Amino acid sequence: MKHLDHIGIAVADLEKAINTYKKLLESPCYKRETVEQQKVETAFFRAGESKIELLGATAPDSVIDKFVSKQGEGMHHVAFEVDDIYAEMKRLEEEGFTLLSEEPRPGADDKLVVFVHPKDNCGVLIELCQSTGK
Repeated sequence: MKHLDHIGIAVADLEKAINTYKKLLESPCYKRETVEQQKVETAFFRAGESKIELLGATAPDSVIDKFVSKQGEGMHHVAFEVDDIYAEMKRLEEEGFTLLSEEPRPGADDKLVVFVHPKDNCGVLIELCQSTGK
């Protein structure tokens, strides 16, 4: 894995969270994006060499809406940038990790993404992401 890419934070009210993180980080949101397939709207902030991704649901059946309803707002995932997502998926499966999908999906910030089940990572959902070069 190359580096920590971002920390994803699930929020109930994206606009309110954006205002909070603008103040907290003394930095503007530099990118907003809707990922229709996952029914989520994202907002990105720079935090040193890494990023913070705020995640707000766009539909009641969104994974983020379900997460916030069950867990409340908070850290959703930790994402690591990889050079070759397919090779990393194969390596992790061989190590006994459980991937939440068989193929990577398009994600926010021009990335291909796949998630590793939190039961294998001390309760933390891990995202692998690879830049698509767009």
